[in-house]
Amino acid sequence: MTVVHPITRAWITTGGTGAQNYDEFADDAEITAIIEANPHSALGIEMPHRAPESLGKSFADALPDAVSRLAEAKADGSYTPAERVVVLYRISAPGEESAYGLFAMVDTDQISTRADEPGLVIRNEDVFIAKVRERVALAEALGHLLSPVLLLQTGRGDDLHAALAAAADAAGAAGAPAATDTDQAGRTHAIWPIGPGPVQDELTALAGGGELVVADGNHRSLAAQTGGLPRFLAVVTTPASVAIQPYNRLVSELTTSPQELLDRLRAAGAQVTPVPGPVEVPATGGTVVLQLPGQAYAVTLPHTGASRLENLDHALVERLLLRDALGLDPGDKRITYVGGDYPASWLAGEVEAGRAELAILIAPVTVDDFVEVNLEREKMPRKSTWFTPKARGGLVVAELPDRA
Repeated sequence: MTVVHPITRAWITTGGTGAQNYDEFADDAEITAIIEANPHSALGIEMPHRAPESLGKSFADALPDAVSRLAEAKADGSYTPAERVVVLYRISAPGEESAYGLFAMVDTDQISTRADEPGLVIRNEDVFIAKVRERVALAEALGHLLSPVLLLQTGRGDDLHAALAAAADAAGAAGAPAATDTDQAGRTHAIWPIGPGPVQDELTALAGGGELVVADGNHRSLAAQTGGLPRFLAVVTTPASVAIQPYNRLVSELTTSPQELLDRLRAAGAQVTPVPGPVEVPATGGTVVLQLPGQAYAVTLPHTGASRLENLDHALVERLLLRDALGLDPGDKRITYVGGDYPASWLAGEVEAGRAELAILIAPVTVDDFVEVNLEREKMPRKSTWFTPKARGGLVVAELPDRA
């Protein structure tokens, strides 16, 4: 029996509601600007306290505004209802191979976080509990889920990829998508609802045909557990449909001088070399780049961990640089986690403009390494994988069943 199921009652966008997920931004002002430019954006529901008319409210105090915005979107025709559907998802752009996925519901009790915990859904990163609490509160207030968890099918990924591509070709030949949406990178996101029948049965069986790794949405999946949801909204995709981009860090305020930071790293066994010219994110692991005011450095951190996972660049940065050299916990508010949509020049610019005192540029994790770590039920460092292309929020909304 598959762990992937149709959405009992879905609300399908008619256009204009698609949005980046709530956690894809390095600056909250960007969220406000997007909502201001497009009041129908699902971000106004996902991040109600960042909507222009709700600024100054806490997240909790803005929840009634989120409820009102969703009700208005359903009433004004921004969404149309559908029963017992999965939703075929294609992301395309000129010069790129198309990416595919399937919007569906996945059994929450299948989430596994360690080797001795049974389950086909593997959650792989440490989380920030405050963000989890916000997602729980939002789901409880709305009675709906707008932002999907991105799951990577590792068991039958090739079969699922071929089936999704064939289904998209067939759906495209039969008519226009139910909706399309263009993201900030210019990619086109297209969706087709698929009702009960052989195609739906085949796709849900393949989507649930092996271990599913959380590629994006660790907080959302934990929120489903914490909130007692029997199922959560997901997009099941394939290894052929994704790539991992860098996930970098900005530190707004150093706890020591730049020179003392470098001296502490050298004392810990790091090799520190000045970098002439504009900085770039390292292409492969082994060395990270630190942009300090006026100068950048290539830093090779010593492998002090007992395992391969503990010696990943992200783990070394978290342990040796942030914790040991700067005395910062990974959840410290002075650390901003910056995904691969922001280039090295933007990160360096934040330091040179004085809005941050340190940028840490880290090579991307490979998809193969990511899958291997997760199948071994090991846990990735926080915010170490930025998958692209991202599934858009607000395209498919899952209505939650009433609970007594």
